[in-house]
Amino acid sequence: MDYAAALEKRFGLKNVSYKYNLSKEQLFEEAIANDRGRVRAGGPDDEQKAFPTKLGVKGPLVYYTDPTCTGRPVQDTFGVAWPEIDDKVWWKKDYQKFDPAKYEGLLKRVVEHLNQRGGSLYVKDVFCGWDASYAVPYRFVGEYATHAMFAHNMFPKDVKGVENAEEKRWTMLNVPSFRCDPDRDGTKSERAVIMDFKNQIGLVVGRADYCGVVKKTMFTVMNYLLPEAGEMSMHCSANVGKDGDCAILFGLSGTGKTTLSADPERKLIGDDEHAWTRAGVSNYEDGCYAKLIDLSKEAEPVIAAALSMPGTIIENVPALPGKRMEELDPQELDLTDGSITENTRFSYPLDCNPNVMDGAKGPHPETIVLLTADAFGVLPPVSLLEGKDVMYHFVSGFTAKLAGTEVGITEPQAAFSACFGAPFMSQKPPVYARLLAEKMDQHKARCILLNTGWSGGPYGTGKRISIKHTRALLDAALAGQLDEGKVEYEQHPVFNLKVPKSCPGVPSEILDPRSTWADKAAYDEQAGKLRDMFRKNFEEKGFAKLGIEPVM
Repeated sequence: MDYAAALEKRFGLKNVSYKYNLSKEQLFEEAIANDRGRVRAGGPDDEQKAFPTKLGVKGPLVYYTDPTCTGRPVQDTFGVAWPEIDDKVWWKKDYQKFDPAKYEGLLKRVVEHLNQRGGSLYVKDVFCGWDASYAVPYRFVGEYATHAMFAHNMFPKDVKGVENAEEKRWTMLNVPSFRCDPDRDGTKSERAVIMDFKNQIGLVVGRADYCGVVKKTMFTVMNYLLPEAGEMSMHCSANVGKDGDCAILFGLSGTGKTTLSADPERKLIGDDEHAWTRAGVSNYEDGCYAKLIDLSKEAEPVIAAALSMPGTIIENVPALPGKRMEELDPQELDLTDGSITENTRFSYPLDCNPNVMDGAKGPHPETIVLLTADAFGVLPPVSLLEGKDVMYHFVSGFTAKLAGTEVGITEPQAAFSACFGAPFMSQKPPVYARLLAEKMDQHKARCILLNTGWSGGPYGTGKRISIKHTRALLDAALAGQLDEGKVEYEQHPVFNLKVPKSCPGVPSEILDPRSTWADKAAYDEQAGKLRDMFRKNFEEKGFAKLGIEPVM
């Protein structure tokens, strides 16, 4: 069945035409000519949303979202609560239940809206996942050429050997021009991002035109599907060393996940979304979606070079004052300009990085890294985790956000995100924790908790652990130099963590965080506070009832 007949059968789309699998060059021109919507607060709904730079089609496309959607609309993200999946899904404030009857009515109205409007929809067929054993065919169908181009950038195009492809296919229907009525449609606002696991549909309607929705919707889907097949779905980066040793790095924003995985001595599998299956580790994606705000071109040369490459997409970076975007070279853009949003973004193909694993795949990992950036200044720089410790720290997903810029706010803020990606985890946290523990045990993988945060005091008093020392700690762990029996360990009295007494290339005194504080009593008090935050989070999330053992 061809795509048009399939879309008519699935949705009832009849009075529309399609622009199917256009090249990136064609989508570039289509986006500039046809993508229209709101780009300014209070502005009209027919303004140009996509622009060329001075380089034209030989450079990036610059795209602007609706001003109310410069990031994922988490409060408007839902799953259809079909009875057959209701008990399995991890419902929470950023992934809420949607009534099945309301959903069916809404979907019907969206299709009627499209049939009445007529016009063209962009269709792009890609896959989510590089490994044919689990890869899901993903069909993007939407009103914006920019989104189709983003799908092309971010997902594999030609995965051979996927069996029963049509049965597995997910379809996203992305319709920014439709406005929801909360009273009628059961939404919380005029927009919604809804996942229908029974019918394999992603419905995106209203002012939800942030490009990341096209990516993270499918990540949430994969986080449901993979555990159903007994495989691990992960929000992590992954790379492979010269000896073929694979490592995966879990971590929230600001902990160093992307920076530490981009190691010139190791080949990148990917920086964000992966599966760990019977075959090893593989990337879901064929692209990267990097933050641009305050990007250092010296520290991130790959991203800096890709800014000028054809077929890439820059999101929500303003033109220079008094200049039109068409007059600017991409390298002239002010990447410190957060006037539209602090969440400026850049989508580029994985092959922009010259040091990537063939097929974005690697072997079973030998090392699992849980990254945290402790701004309280009390966690050890590195700790060895085993068994129940791994599960506890994995479901905790701790990092610390820095104190804000408001007067009087001096304390860091603890952030806990289960499995280091709670909003996207569609099954309950222990499902992923048990899979991780089982796979680690099966493949004899080691696990470390690597703290890239502060030492000698909290943020504002202490100093950030140097990247040189962090890399030395990571390199030692990857080489097995911190394994049990290779170095002496001591048990941390507050956090109950196994802390090495020595590490090659790292002064031994920084390994014990208490010794770096001038005021030992202040350290003890701060450590106790953080321990209590862990305990409170564990209790509030009900992890004990879900089978996770407390370790501190």
